Amino acid sequence: MRTDLLRNTTLAALLLAAPLALTACDKQGPAERAGEKIDDAAEKAGEKLDNARDKAGETVDELRAKADAAMEKADDKK
Repeated sequence: MRTDLLRNTTLAALLLAAPLALTACDKQGPAERAGEKIDDAAEKAGEKLDNARDKAGETVDELRAKADAAMEKADDKK
């Protein structure tokens, strides 16, 4: 009988403590907040690099087309 009481008391304590433990996990400390800021900054930097790469690629394509046109024009004058 004493074992049953101890087991039931332990089970009740665990069931009552579980929501408290889960609630504590939601709160972020300074390290977690700093980590999120770093992640956000890295993501934004990556997006800017992608945009710059795309724009550079477009510029190269435009310059290539102009060079090709100039070469054809030079060949036509021969």
